Amino acid sequence: MRSLAVVTVLLSALACSPSGGSAAPTPAARPPVQDAGAPGIGDRDFPLDGNGGYDVAHYGLKLGYDPGRRFLTGTATVQASAKQALSRFNLDLAGLTVDQVSVDGAKATFDRKGDELTIVPAAPIADGARFTTVITYSGRPQPVKDSSNLGTYGFIPTQDGAFVTCEPNGAKTWFPANDHPADKARFDFEITVPKGLVALANGEMSRPATTSGGKTTYHWRERHPMATYLATMTLGKFELRQGRTPSGIPNLTAADPRFRSALDRLHTNTGKITDYWATVFGPYPFSSTGGVVDDFPAGYALENQTKPMYGGFDPDESIVAHELAHQWFGNSLTIKRWRDLWLNEGFATYAEWLWSEHSGRSTAETIFAGFRARPASDPMWAYPPGKARPGDLFNESVYTRGGMTLHALRKAVGDQVFFKLVKEWATTNRHRHVSTEQFVALAEKRSGKQLDSLFDAWLFQPRRPA
Repeated sequence: MRSLAVVTVLLSALACSPSGGSAAPTPAARPPVQDAGAPGIGDRDFPLDGNGGYDVAHYGLKLGYDPGRRFLTGTATVQASAKQALSRFNLDLAGLTVDQVSVDGAKATFDRKGDELTIVPAAPIADGARFTTVITYSGRPQPVKDSSNLGTYGFIPTQDGAFVTCEPNGAKTWFPANDHPADKARFDFEITVPKGLVALANGEMSRPATTSGGKTTYHWRERHPMATYLATMTLGKFELRQGRTPSGIPNLTAADPRFRSALDRLHTNTGKITDYWATVFGPYPFSSTGGVVDDFPAGYALENQTKPMYGGFDPDESIVAHELAHQWFGNSLTIKRWRDLWLNEGFATYAEWLWSEHSGRSTAETIFAGFRARPASDPMWAYPPGKARPGDLFNESVYTRGGMTLHALRKAVGDQVFFKLVKEWATTNRHRHVSTEQFVALAEKRSGKQLDSLFDAWLFQPRRPA
């Protein structure tokens, strides 16, 4: 996820968004409450993130953006399956004006409250049924700002386009979504921008760009499941490098003209690091790799699926190693609840140490020992990383103590077992959801050791392990 090497990061509360669209049914006409999808997906730390009652299979996003007016138009086609009978259901959407909603081709009524778009289909949806919702909307996207230590995220307008990085819950700033990592889906993007700009999204281009009437349309497809916070439609004036990694994986990198000098190095490092992680973690889980340096001073990097974003700086190898490790840990293997965030950040941080070791610089043991020498009064020891806090989600402990947990495990079980375990963890759970309990169980099974005390000390105790 976001690299601590660049900045310490964290979560924020979103402001209520304006309402829009047609009037909702009167209370007397509302369907039975027991047939309504919940306004949250069930993450008790983020009770209104995501939505219950259905699973999204695919988002089709037809988007147009005018940087001069900072104005977005969109049509979102959301294909989903009901997990219960649904007389109404919710999508997450912050701001923007909803013009029309249909479900399976029939006009639906809808209501807005805060970041919730509540949709009442013309006919109830049966448990297990597949259904398609189409939402047309428009407006000026507003990013999430002023969080505790995360800064600005979501759809961020820039002088020549937009910088779009959505962790943890910023996808709703530019499209209606089940905005929680517990519901992954496949994506198609059709993005139209003024001629001369480049629109970048996840996956690969599904057809060549076309220009007409002073506008260019780009088509991108991510055919692998993806959490909404990893989706992007970053656009602007970019220089591109296209090719393949030494092992043959398609590699597309881009940089704002201000960072032209960083592009060749980013392209080379992305290729060699992607290939190396494939030898450590197992086969690369997606169809292409890459990275984007934009001229927005975000002060952080984010592991957008297949295209990590580097906000306003030339990333060194360590940061690239971190974000590319996330393609396995966080993107392919995805957490169901944010409290398990160490499974993303701890693994990506430890990957930085492994890259240092591989490159002939400091060993993982040296780096571990340096952090281990911090005094017991250091704030890192007071924050148990195994339960990331909603008000301090991206605390340094989640990264550093998370990485230290993995090194402590490596020391306890030995290199042979450890690296075999990590590769098995990544390959057997490819494109699935994972939890801390699953990882602990696999570690104990493969090592033949009871590891409760190790994981408890490193992940769940508010003190420096003995």
